Amino acid sequence: MLINFTESNEINYWRVSNDSVMGGVSSSLMLIEGNYGRFFGNISRDSNGGFSSVYRRIESLASGVERIRINSKGDGQTYQVRIMSHVDGYRVAYRHNFVTLNGIEQQSSFKLADFIATFRGRLLPNAPKLTAESVQEVGFLMTKKKPGKFALIISNIEFS
Repeated sequence: MLINFTESNEINYWRVSNDSVMGGVSSSLMLIEGNYGRFFGNISRDSNGGFSSVYRRIESLASGVERIRINSKGDGQTYQVRIMSHVDGYRVAYRHNFVTLNGIEQQSSFKLADFIATFRGRLLPNAPKLTAESVQEVGFLMTKKKPGKFALIISNIEFS
């Protein structure tokens, strides 16, 4: 499965979720610029805030899928790629951190089995390993201890 930003309606599949769901005041947007998706915004620590995220539902993956590859250009900050699944009726976020290089395109590749299960920011050490069949959404999260701007440009996301 390949997600890219060459179709003008791709933006309609993405939704933003900021810390405002918990009283925070961070802000972010997801836009398509040329053939890229641009996730950007401002993290605020006011009102116990500190995160911005963007997600997209995806079609079911084939059972042989083992990896996710992300082609992106960042700002030198650390992001999380997040894969959403349902475990025992709960929406669980499986996460993997990746560090971007400021202004440099890079490819990041991660095994699904290496993602860490979390629920509302807390680790779930007894959760099952992430499998292709359980993947329902993919997205990105920016969280940091100091307030400030962020920008991640995504050219494509591939599951293989």
